[in-house]
Amino acid sequence: MRKFLAVILFTFIGLQVQAIQPESKTFLVIFQSQELKQNKIALNQIEEQFSSFDTKSYEGNSELALFIEIPSCDFDECFLGDFLVEVSEKKSLKLEDIAFRVYDLTKNESVFEYFLSEQLQIKESKTKSRKLLTEL
Repeated sequence: MRKFLAVILFTFIGLQVQAIQPESKTFLVIFQSQELKQNKIALNQIEEQFSSFDTKSYEGNSELALFIEIPSCDFDECFLGDFLVEVSEKKSLKLEDIAFRVYDLTKNESVFEYFLSEQLQIKESKTKSRKLLTEL
C-alpha cells in the first residue's frame, strides 16, 4: 500500500513539473536607419517576417524599434539574433547583423525589480534610523 501511494505521489509531482511552462518573453530590437537603408530593407518588412509572433514597431525621431513577444520559449538575445531576415529574394542576413541592439526585456525587468526592492529597503532603513534619532 505504501509503495502504491508513493508511486501515485511521485506521478503527480512529475506531472506538475512537466506542466510548468516557461513564460513569454519580450525582446526589444533597436535598428539604426542608416543600417536599414544600406541593406535596402524597411522596418515593416522585418516586422512581417516575425508575423508568427506578436510584434509592435515604432518609428519616430529617435532610433527605430521593434518589440517581439514570443510566448512560452527559452529564447535569449543570441538565439533571436540568429534568425534570418530576408533582405531580398537572393539575400538573407542574420537579425544581429542588421540590428543595432537586441534586449531581453523580460530578463531586464526582473533585474530592475530586484534593484528597486533593494532601494526601497535602503530608504526604509534610513527613515527608521532618522525616526530613532529624532526620538532621542
